[in-house]
Amino acid sequence: MLVKENPLLMDVEALEKCRKVLELICEKCIKQQDMNEVLAMKMHYLSCVLQKCGSFLKERQDKLDGLIKSLLKGRDGDGFLVFQEKFIRECIRKFPYCDATLLQQLVRSIAPVEIGSDPTALSVLTQAITGQVGFMDADFCTTCGEKGAEKRCSICKMVIYCDQACQKLQWFSHKKVCKMLQEQREKHEAESASRLQKQAKAEADQALEETTSTMEELSVSQSETISSSDNQTQDVTSETVSVTAD
Repeated sequence: MLVKENPLLMDVEALEKCRKVLELICEKCIKQQDMNEVLAMKMHYLSCVLQKCGSFLKERQDKLDGLIKSLLKGRDGDGFLVFQEKFIRECIRKFPYCDATLLQQLVRSIAPVEIGSDPTALSVLTQAITGQVGFMDADFCTTCGEKGAEKRCSICKMVIYCDQACQKLQWFSHKKVCKMLQEQREKHEAESASRLQKQAKAEADQALEETTSTMEELSVSQSETISSSDNQTQDVTSETVSVTAD
């Protein structure tokens, strides 16, 4: 999307120059004395994105709209971004420095995971580069990935966007699963409300039971006190009568 919005980058030759610069930075990060594998992986990934954009522009003249839609197209049934997942896995696989510890960690994390399951390649790569655990603890735009998105789909309320433009761009794919996500949310909310209601009832029953038990203990204690007082009175009376008789 950044390439599309920047006229200078929409030129294939300019893209190729930028890609080569990123690859040189990647190489420098690996070969320098103080190796920086994280920055090297980031530069490599960005160079792969630019290369993909360049290849697409050579073949088609729709200003990257087709490529963007391919990356945003969700799988029928659950909306999983299959093309995006495969593209990111391919980028990681092409990292030229096979001995890099970071690459080996990424491969161990991603390789056993079936496409369509968690964690996604994007979440693993994000964690490796930024230190953030995927997209779980922050609101990222479903379309462009920018942090701080606040606008939710008005129907399902399950996906978040930066603005109406991002929502409109991804709607062609999201509309296929929007209703399903809405039903899942409503079911989850109903189950949560039911659990809370049962929990509240259980706590109320427990409180009532504890109160009843306390009252019974208090009643028994008072009865014992009264009984003890009566016994003491009887003893005093007996002693008085005995003394009077004497």
